Amino acid sequence: MPPPQRYLTPLQARIEQWFADRGHQPFGFQREVWQAMLKARSGLLHAGTGSGKTLACWLGALQVCERQEASIRTGKGARKQTERSAELKVLWITPMRALAQDSFRALQSSAADLCPDWTVQTRTGDTQASVRTRQAKAWPDALVTTPESLSLMLTQANAQTRLSRIAVVIVDEWHELVGSKRGVQVQLALARLTRWNPKLLVWGMSATLGNLEHALEALLPDAIASTNSTTDTAGRSCLISAPGFQTARTSRSTRATSSTGRTIDSNCSKTPIIDVMLPASLPRFAWSGQMGYAMAGVLAQRIRAATSSLVFVNTRAQTERWYQALLEADPSLAGLIALHHGSLDASVRQWVEQGIRNGSLKAVVCTSSLDLGVDFTAVEQVFQIGSCKGVARLLQRAGRSGHSPDGQPRIGLVPTHALEALEAVAAHDAVQAYAIEARQSPLAPMDVMVQHLVTVGLGGGFEPQALYDEIRQTWAYRHLDKQAWAWALAFVTTGGESLGAYPDYQRVVRGVRGVRDVPDVSDVPSSTQTGLQTLWRVTDRRLALRHRLNIGTIVSDAMMQIRFWTRKAGGAALGQIEEGFVARLKPGECFVFGGRVFELVRVQDMTVYVRRVQASRAAMPRWEGGSMPLSGELSQAMARRLAQYADLNREHQTDNHHTDVHADEPGTTEPEAERHIVCTPDQAWHALRPLLATQHEMTGLPSHERLLIEQMRSREGWHWFIYPMAGRRVHLALASLLAWRLAKKSPRTFSVSVNDYGLELLCNQPLDAQQHLTPDLFDESRLVSDLQASVNASELAQRRFREIARISGLVFQGFPGQKKSARQVQASSQLFYKVFEAYDPDNRLLHQAMQEVLTLEFDLPGLSSVLTRIRDQPFVATSTSKPTPFGFGLVVQRLSQRLSSEKLADRVTRMLREAGALQEVEQMPDHSGSSGPDSNGHRQSRSGPSGKRRRSMRTRKTPRTKTIDRVQD
Repeated sequence: MPPPQRYLTPLQARIEQWFADRGHQPFGFQREVWQAMLKARSGLLHAGTGSGKTLACWLGALQVCERQEASIRTGKGARKQTERSAELKVLWITPMRALAQDSFRALQSSAADLCPDWTVQTRTGDTQASVRTRQAKAWPDALVTTPESLSLMLTQANAQTRLSRIAVVIVDEWHELVGSKRGVQVQLALARLTRWNPKLLVWGMSATLGNLEHALEALLPDAIASTNSTTDTAGRSCLISAPGFQTARTSRSTRATSSTGRTIDSNCSKTPIIDVMLPASLPRFAWSGQMGYAMAGVLAQRIRAATSSLVFVNTRAQTERWYQALLEADPSLAGLIALHHGSLDASVRQWVEQGIRNGSLKAVVCTSSLDLGVDFTAVEQVFQIGSCKGVARLLQRAGRSGHSPDGQPRIGLVPTHALEALEAVAAHDAVQAYAIEARQSPLAPMDVMVQHLVTVGLGGGFEPQALYDEIRQTWAYRHLDKQAWAWALAFVTTGGESLGAYPDYQRVVRGVRGVRDVPDVSDVPSSTQTGLQTLWRVTDRRLALRHRLNIGTIVSDAMMQIRFWTRKAGGAALGQIEEGFVARLKPGECFVFGGRVFELVRVQDMTVYVRRVQASRAAMPRWEGGSMPLSGELSQAMARRLAQYADLNREHQTDNHHTDVHADEPGTTEPEAERHIVCTPDQAWHALRPLLATQHEMTGLPSHERLLIEQMRSREGWHWFIYPMAGRRVHLALASLLAWRLAKKSPRTFSVSVNDYGLELLCNQPLDAQQHLTPDLFDESRLVSDLQASVNASELAQRRFREIARISGLVFQGFPGQKKSARQVQASSQLFYKVFEAYDPDNRLLHQAMQEVLTLEFDLPGLSSVLTRIRDQPFVATSTSKPTPFGFGLVVQRLSQRLSSEKLADRVTRMLREAGALQEVEQMPDHSGSSGPDSNGHRQSRSGPSGKRRRSMRTRKTPRTKTIDRVQD
């Protein structure tokens, strides 16, 4: 209920009327946020996409600023009623530039009605230089920015003067930031702003998180929350969660700890409706990309029938492929559909976003560039090509439809192979149970802290002890010890033990000489000189410029700008493309970008010049970083479904004959030929019956209660198929570890293949589970050392060090127009790695690189958890003469990476015939020797004499072992 009119401030009265004019009233959780903010409490708001989070925090911030303005007018030295302060009052932080533009429109629209004299602007990488120049002279009232732009603002010499009057900071989509170095960057920036203004209010907004308490702690450490108020609620951060969106774990914890958070009731539960789009008959054997673009025609029909649609894919390369597939399926969609991904030019992205808003476009094929809160109220339906690989990602993308408090989100899942249909069913189960993935903040990344030290040195300088205390207020660095702090100071001032002879790495110096905004020491009173000389600052203008150009923690593969070719100068910009892809093209060759075919004219100064052509065949760009592993929550949901099927079969077995346990299930009684192509998750579960029955009859179903191991002998050698159901990264590490430990016992060679469901070990010598599968293979006592040896961790650490070297400022990527190539950057980072390894082995950046390899590349915590589970499980080793439905995909995955005179499609067809799957042979899509892409956008490579074999890392050789080839998707 709204408060009585006589107790409302003028702004609050306008807010109540503003809602009433639109036929709404504020939700309970929105009023709760406003009350908490007016009590000077910071907090975290957790509610679903489109539920009204933006208005909750924005209108609360307006009320806080109204109160502060009123107190200034009535206090000592009060201003006149018509005077307004010119300081920046509200800082709105978003993780993406596209989201920044959308947030700007939302804030500006409501501010125009409620506070007409307020100005709202953006400051991101897309902001024009003229706008930034005006902001340098006078801030707007509210500024929408990104973490990188905020760090750039902190490098201004007068940063404290210009930013110390901020009243409220709001961090949008905190769930996307908290688990990355960008989240640590935000933590450090908030600690800086809070030191300048102890009364600063900080609020985060989140839609999909499984560990809200940790997210709250990372955003608002106790030291920050305790300084925000002098009322009886001081020192208590506020967790407000609308129960329609909270996880089951969060629901229990927030009710149990009401002293630190509250759960507010809401009438807007928005669990999405999930549809599954399947072919009329689901194959019994699955492999990545087996369905190809078979569903493109049906998808095009549904796009044609709807007002507006978003088609999500998992990689940028897939946007190009599915855009072309939809046009081939329905040429009349030309001009009505577009594509959107981060490599397109900003003007193109903005044109696409506006087209979906005003209805001129019926559909957009997009990546995650559009799944973060971009407000497309008009979107009628959302599709996901392949698996989302995570529950949080599914909820985020589903929320693009029905994006309003009274809207109902709906998403259609389009599996690219049969087992992804099982993932779709499991995802529905996980959504119903609110089993959302947890995201953990990185712990004390030294590269981010080194960058922050230089940033603060530029932004007015720092006193070491005061900055140490400030940084320790953040969650990420709460346990930072004096030794690590001393190392970081030495690294930015002298370059550490190995770079002391190079001035470029002596970035921070003590004292004030040479700083433009500080007078000469001789002109400063002696009483002030002492304090000034204790400050540590960046004095070299060239190093300052390099740092500002290098700031941030986003490290992508080297990208080259694409422009139209003109004889005089470069034409219009089209976007960016990966350098490695362009390196394989020759002038005159064609490629697809942004849905159009271009001919390469020339490459000069990291710019690709092209001309538009009409061509029937062209190369498809490739971008790295697209493989997403199956999340733990989704894999557990899959394991529960498989266990359910196995239990029902055991209950219904009669006289050793299989019984159809789904015959009486509601909604699954249609004849096979009449099954709808768009079905519910229950119907999709029924469609999986032939696959599951075949797997169950051959060797059994994978389970988290027992470890299924299939043994097979073929002309290639001896195979083990193991199904931990733990995701691609864990399986990759486990396969390498097992192969290494088996090879140490007796010299042998292994080929390894992995996917999200299991792994395959192929050996050229007899491999018997009863003899070789011993408990010591899963021992955790030597886990780290054996894992490092099995995958040649030193080589992987060098690759990871490239990112660390860039963030810490060791490697400079070049000035605008003079960018270094990826090969140059990699060579520079490798040189630093080898120098540190030889002359500074205790360098903390080296240790960080190795730690990131273990945690990010191989998910060491997940691997340790799986090994613990396997150690306590019974092993079920069964023999089979041919691959099972689950093992078939692992075999095809390995074969797709081999050189052979036999086409992959022909080999798969022969394998299906040998397995007796004649129906699947007839249903195989014709892709001219190459199947379609899987959900991660990887096209199965063509096998043949001209094919290129993609190799990944090799294990380190020892006198007792041979090389282990590892095949990864």
